[in-house]
Amino acid sequence: CCVFKRHVLCSLPARPRAVGELLAPTAPFDKKCGRENWTVAFAPDGSYFAWSQGHRIVKLVPWAQCLRNFLLHGTKNVANSISTRLARQNSDGGQKNKPCEHIIDCGDIVWSLAFGSSVPEKQSRCVNIEWHRFKFGQDQLLLATGLNNGRIKIWDVYTGKLLLNLMDHTEVVRDLTFAPDGSLILVSASRDKTLRVWDLKDDGNMMKVLRGHQNWVYGCAFSPDSSVLCSVGASKAVFLWDMDKYSMIRKLEGHHNDVVACEFSPDGALLATASYDTRVYVWDPHIGVILMEFGHLFPPPTPIFAGGANDRWVRSVSFSHDGLHIASLADDKMVRFWRIDEEFPVQVAALNNGLCCTFSTDGSVLAAGTQDGSVFFWATPRQVSSLQHLCRMAIRRVMPTSQVKNLPIPPKVVEFLCYQI
Repeated sequence: CCVFKRHVLCSLPARPRAVGELLAPTAPFDKKCGRENWTVAFAPDGSYFAWSQGHRIVKLVPWAQCLRNFLLHGTKNVANSISTRLARQNSDGGQKNKPCEHIIDCGDIVWSLAFGSSVPEKQSRCVNIEWHRFKFGQDQLLLATGLNNGRIKIWDVYTGKLLLNLMDHTEVVRDLTFAPDGSLILVSASRDKTLRVWDLKDDGNMMKVLRGHQNWVYGCAFSPDSSVLCSVGASKAVFLWDMDKYSMIRKLEGHHNDVVACEFSPDGALLATASYDTRVYVWDPHIGVILMEFGHLFPPPTPIFAGGANDRWVRSVSFSHDGLHIASLADDKMVRFWRIDEEFPVQVAALNNGLCCTFSTDGSVLAAGTQDGSVFFWATPRQVSSLQHLCRMAIRRVMPTSQVKNLPIPPKVVEFLCYQI
C-alpha cells in the first residue's frame, strides 16, 4: 500500500510557479459579452507584451517593466503602477523609442493580435511599386489587430498611432500571423472561410486569397523559415500551404472536431494542433503523420463523442522555444505543460475560463488570456537540453524529413532526427 501511494504521488504533475497577473478593468455596466481576451502576444524581440482587454481595447506594455513590477509587487495585478511609472516616461520627448505603455481603442471587438518587425534589406514582393507611403526602418515594430467587423488595423508600437486599415474580409478576423523573416508579410484567417496574404511593405497591398476551407478558419501559423503556412478551422480541417507558390501542399486528417489552434516547433520539424476533440496532435508536417497525441480526457472519447461538447475542448496550444515543451489550455480549467517525449503532462496549473496561451520570446514565461479580459503568467518548465536534441534541432532547421531519411546513418539515428523516438 505504501509503495502504491508513493508511486501515485510521484506520478502527479508538479504545479508551475505563478509569475504574475494583469486584470482587466471592470467592464462598463458589467457587460459580460465582449470582455473576452481572445489573444495575447509577445513582440519578436521581447520588448512588448500585448493583450486584448475586451470592449475594443488593446493594451501594450513593455515586457521588462512588467516583469520588474511583478517582482516588486508580487504576483498580483500591477497595471495601475505600470501606468503611473510609464506616464512619466512618456513625457520625455527625447526618448522616442524607449518602450512606453499604450492603450489602443480599435473601434470594435478584437479577436486577434500579431507583432511584426521589419528587416530593411528585405524587399517587398511587389517589385513594380517604387513609391510607398511608409518607410520601414531598422527599428520598426508593428502590431496588427483583427476585428469583429472584418477589418485589420496596423499600429506603430512605439507611438501607438494607426498606420493602416485593411478592409477586404467580410467576417471576423479570427487570427493573424507575420512571416518570421522580417518581410512584413501578414496572413489573416477569417470566418469568411478565406486566408488573405498582405504585404505591409507595399502599403498593405493584398497579394493573395487562399481558398480551400469549407467553413470558418480559426487559426494560422508560419513555419520558422516562412516557407510553409498552416491553417486550421471547422470541419476538422488542417491545411498546409506553400507560401512561395501560394498553393496547397497537403491536408492533414485525423482530428474528430473543429481544429482551433496550430503552431510549428522552433526547428520546423513538428506541428502541434489543438482541437475540440479533446486532443493535441503533434505531426510531422513534411509527411503528414501523427507522431504524438496528448489527450485531455481519459479514457479518450470515441469519434462520435469527440465531435460533441464534453467539457474538455482544447482552446489553445503553444510550442516553447526549447523545442521540448508544449503548453495547452482546455475547458476543464487547466493549463498543461507537456514534454514531447512523455505521455502525461509534467506540470499543471488551474485557470478558469481560459481562451488562449503563448510562450514569451525567450520561452521562460507562459501567458494565458481568459474570458474576462485578464492575463495570467507562469514560469515554464526549465531543463537543459541534451546535446543530441540541440543537434537534432540544428539539422531539422535546414533538412526536411525526406532528406533526413536518405542520410547514410544508422536507422535509430534517423528515427531520433525524425522525432520518432
